[in-house]
Amino acid sequence: MPPAQTWDPDVYARNARFVSNLGAPVLRWLAPQPGERILDLGCGDGALTLRLLEAGCEVVAVDSSAPQVEAARKLGLDARVISGEELPFHEEFDAVFSNAVLHWIKRANEMIASVYRSLKPGGRFVAECGGYGCVNKIKSALVEALNRRSIAGEAAVPWYFPQPDDYAARLERAGFRVDRIELFPRPTPLPGDIIGWLETFGQAFVNALSPADRKDYLEEVRARLEPQLRDSTGTWIADYVRLRFAAVKA
Repeated sequence: MPPAQTWDPDVYARNARFVSNLGAPVLRWLAPQPGERILDLGCGDGALTLRLLEAGCEVVAVDSSAPQVEAARKLGLDARVISGEELPFHEEFDAVFSNAVLHWIKRANEMIASVYRSLKPGGRFVAECGGYGCVNKIKSALVEALNRRSIAGEAAVPWYFPQPDDYAARLERAGFRVDRIELFPRPTPLPGDIIGWLETFGQAFVNALSPADRKDYLEEVRARLEPQLRDSTGTWIADYVRLRFAAVKA
C-alpha cells in the first residue's frame, strides 16, 4: 500500500497555499525579534518560514517530507529532513514555531518532549494546528464512504484534532507553562474544487482503495459535501477549526 501521506510541493502550492497565507495571526503571537534563533517545525515549502527571516531571525526549518524540504532549500532556507518527534537539538532555540502541522503528529507527547529539549530555558513554543471539530464534515464523508466499501474508515483517519484542555495538559506535563490557548472556528474558502483538497490532504483515505476505485470514491464524497460546503457563488468552504497556543519552557 502507498504511504498514508506524501507531499508534492507543486500540488501543495496549487491546492493549499491558503495554509501559509493564513499563518499571520500565529506569527503575531510568536512576535519574532531580530537575532532570535527560531526552529520552524513542519516548514513545508518554506513560504511562511521566509517571514521569520524577514524579521531578522536565524531560522532552522525542519519537515518530514524530503520534497518539501528541497523546495524550502530552493528559497535559500536552512531546511532539514527531520521528524517532529526526533528533533536532535538541545537548548538551541529561543522559540519553536509551527503552523498547520501538529495535527499530523499523533505521537504528540513525544513531539512536545522533543520541542522542550530543543528550547533554551525560557524559550517559547508557539503554534497553530487543527483543533477539535476541524474538517468534521469532510472527515465524516470520507470515513462513511470507506465504510460503505467495507473498509474501516475511522482507521484511515491521519489526524489528531485535540481539545484545548487535552493539549494544555500535555504541554504542562512536559514542563511548559501555557500562557494562552484558544480553539476557534475558521471556515476557509478553498482555491478550487473540493477534489483538490481531498487529493492533497486526504491521501490516507484514498490510498485505502485500489487505483481503479478512487475516482468514484472521490466523486461520492464530493457529492455528499456539496450541499454542506459549497456556497451560492460556487466557492467551496472547508469547515476548519483551529487550535492556537503560546507556551514557555519553565
